[in-house]
Amino acid sequence: MKIDILTLFPEMFINIINQSILARAQKKGLVDIKVHNLRDWALDKHKIVDDNPYGGGAGMILKVDVIDRALHDIKSKTKNLKSKIILLTPQGKIFNQQKAIKLSKEPWLILICGHYGGFDERVRKLVDIEISLGNFVLTGGEIPTMAIIDAICRNIPDVIKPESLLDETHSQIGKIQYPQYTRPERFSPISIKTKQSLIVPKVLLSGNHAEILKWRKNNAK
Repeated sequence: MKIDILTLFPEMFINIINQSILARAQKKGLVDIKVHNLRDWALDKHKIVDDNPYGGGAGMILKVDVIDRALHDIKSKTKNLKSKIILLTPQGKIFNQQKAIKLSKEPWLILICGHYGGFDERVRKLVDIEISLGNFVLTGGEIPTMAIIDAICRNIPDVIKPESLLDETHSQIGKIQYPQYTRPERFSPISIKTKQSLIVPKVLLSGNHAEILKWRKNNAK
């Protein structure tokens, strides 16, 4: 998969895309992530990408012509793939695991991170889909983009072990992952006041795989 990110703050992505699963996916050649500075497509010497909104109002608005030039330039350099352009916006469809799985099958994603007071309404005409991370306000689209590409990339074949995807949180609609335990079998916490030890459910120690599977299904939330 090819992923291009348009942002005013490319340095925010450096550690995210060069660590852990995203880094390994790129080293394997499964994902190609490029981060672009939107200011590279501004035409004036001050690299201005925003302006005051017509009619007045608070905040500065990202300019449609700058975003349009950026999209045209990025798309013109790759002719053999069909891109899906995603705009991060509060009005977008709420992102979830099912959308992550669906988008992981796309060959090429271009994500636009909004910032400041928003963007020229005409930008919506340039994109294929609008996505929101949830019903809350953030400073910009950078953090949602990081979360979205992480969720998408881990569903690309061979990025992580297939069996890990089957049992994890949200792998089934409406289901959160079952409880998990590790050593020690019996634990007495010191950070809270309690006279009881916290113990691992006996069924998980039984070695009976059928009963363990049944317990996990019954306890998935």
